[in-house]
Amino acid sequence: MIHNGPADSGTTLILAHGAGAGMDSPAMEAFAVGLAGNDLRVVRFEFPYMQRRRKTGKNCAPDRLPVLMESWRNTVAIAGNRRLIIGGKSMGGRIASMLADDVGAHRLVCLGYPFHPPGAPENVRTSHLGGLKTPTLIVQGTRDPFGKPDEISTYELSPAIKILWLEDGDHSFKPTKASGRTLKQNVSEAIAAIRKFIL
Repeated sequence: MIHNGPADSGTTLILAHGAGAGMDSPAMEAFAVGLAGNDLRVVRFEFPYMQRRRKTGKNCAPDRLPVLMESWRNTVAIAGNRRLIIGGKSMGGRIASMLADDVGAHRLVCLGYPFHPPGAPENVRTSHLGGLKTPTLIVQGTRDPFGKPDEISTYELSPAIKILWLEDGDHSFKPTKASGRTLKQNVSEAIAAIRKFIL
């Protein structure tokens, strides 16, 4: 695990990584460092398959859903009895969204939710989002191939879900040069919105 912010903070945000990069990727580092403060501790962890990658140096596919969910539950149990926020990047946030209600999370934050595989908008991953009760913020780039505004507007999502659209951002929130925006701007906008949402 990686911890940012004071250990005695009354609020903890647990962030899980996406399918392709670990807990210390530049994106995870930027959000963890940017969000942590005296009022918020940020904890990052890795799923078993990513731990195996580190040990062996070999690329391997993500664990099956039951393993990912068990890993999340174990991490929540370690966090202790404090105000708990859960979430993560892409796959990590998706798994968190499946557990948020069950583990009693106060808030849920998803960074680039994978609503469907790129190029396969018919294969939606939203069946559990219609009944989600945990207040949720999904941060999504308007160019994200895993779910664009025109697609997501047709989904039946819980009223507990709010979506922050980052202008011209892709799945990593990076905009095109032609947009006049920068990745730093999009990340900063997201961090400010997340802190306002959870604190």
